[in-house]
Amino acid sequence: QVQLVESGGGLVQAGGSLRLSCVASGRIFSRYAMGWFRQAPGNERDFVAAVTGNGGSTSYADSVKGRFTISRDNAKNTVYLQMNSLKPEDTAVYYCAGGRSWYPVQNSYDYWGQGTQVTVSS
Repeated sequence: QVQLVESGGGLVQAGGSLRLSCVASGRIFSRYAMGWFRQAPGNERDFVAAVTGNGGSTSYADSVKGRFTISRDNAKNTVYLQMNSLKPEDTAVYYCAGGRSWYPVQNSYDYWGQGTQVTVSS
């Protein structure tokens, strides 16, 4: 079993930055691909970014390319999401997920955090 705990959310003005963190406990962290998803009120949970177990490959949703960066530190069992040039439409609950592959779909991930709220004001 893997437990995931996100932190770093908050309220920021448009154009600002936030860095989300997700700390994992349990099984060997480096075995798992890690992803970030987000869910705005009334919307489905959407893929944001993913990274392979060794951190060598990443993928992003088109809506965040060039603004968000996913990274991981396996020594600290932590995955990060650096979010720059934030827009009001980035407002959502952001979820960290761990799984067998780094595909941009929810069912590729077996473990989920509780989510952290990100609110971007205009």
